[in-house]
Amino acid sequence: MSEEIRTEEELYERVKPALRTKMEEMRRNGFTYIKEDDIWNYLKEKKWTREKGLSLYQMVDDILNSESSLIDDYLKSKLNLRVRKRYFEERE
Repeated sequence: MSEEIRTEEELYERVKPALRTKMEEMRRNGFTYIKEDDIWNYLKEKKWTREKGLSLYQMVDDILNSESSLIDDYLKSKLNLRVRKRYFEERE
């Protein structure tokens, strides 16, 4: 018997083991700065927005089989959108 998933947070918790597995795989391959949230956000924004009626197993498959380099590129593009300032220490 399957439980009904009512919120996006519940869905995230259900696929979290797959997100953690993908993150650990990416870390072994040198992407040490990628977090579970980065993988989730990439798929949510780039892949799942076009999909209708996704099942849990399809989402897990997408997580585990997504290309690490595409997730990396996505995160880097997001970081480039942040406003960055140069800060100087004030001297007394």
